[in-house]
Amino acid sequence: MRSEEEVDVPAPAAPAPAAGPSRASAPYFDPSIHAHTAFEDAQAIFTGVLFVSLALILFAQVGLLTGGTAGAAFVLHYATGISLGKLFFIINIPFYWFAWQRMGREFTLKTFIAIAWLSALTEWSPKLFAIERLHPAYAAVLGGLLLGSGCLFLARHRASLGGATIVSLYLQHAKGWRAGKVQMGIDCVIVLCALTVVDPTRVAYSVLAAVVMNLFIAVNHKPGRYAVL
Repeated sequence: MRSEEEVDVPAPAAPAPAAGPSRASAPYFDPSIHAHTAFEDAQAIFTGVLFVSLALILFAQVGLLTGGTAGAAFVLHYATGISLGKLFFIINIPFYWFAWQRMGREFTLKTFIAIAWLSALTEWSPKLFAIERLHPAYAAVLGGLLLGSGCLFLARHRASLGGATIVSLYLQHAKGWRAGKVQMGIDCVIVLCALTVVDPTRVAYSVLAAVVMNLFIAVNHKPGRYAVL
């Protein structure tokens, strides 16, 4: 029998597991993951930007455009005649601050280099070669694939071409939204705005290019699939 002094003492409760960091507060890039070498980053930025510049050349040849800040630059270029490369560089300036604050110095510096390189290529390319004949549908599909490939080269080496890409990659990290789907929405809005300065048929081909590009990114750029993202 128990004495009156004996009482049941409840077992101590197990400590609650510590809450992990939210998506938004976690570092954008996992610091435990081995980074690429400087040479690997350089060749990826060079190649990715070259792919994108080829896509922009195809679009300019047949009067198409794309989404994101490049698309905004195209719209202003068609409306004003100002150099596409200059407009693209200027439009991206506000996004450097956002990238620096949200995604880190390394990403921002690489993005700045990529944007500067693409701006230069869009200025130089017309002096390097010319395309004699090109169908808009072919330009849309090939250009969309080149854009998607180039953006993935850059993303996997912690860089981008600014603007909508920065926002879509951040939202994928912070909210879990697929980067390709986010950018598809942004791109389609910009392409539709082009109806004020571009023939509707050309806009339709441009929408096709945006769909091809962003479906390619949505399929090939998924959280957790690649170690660097």
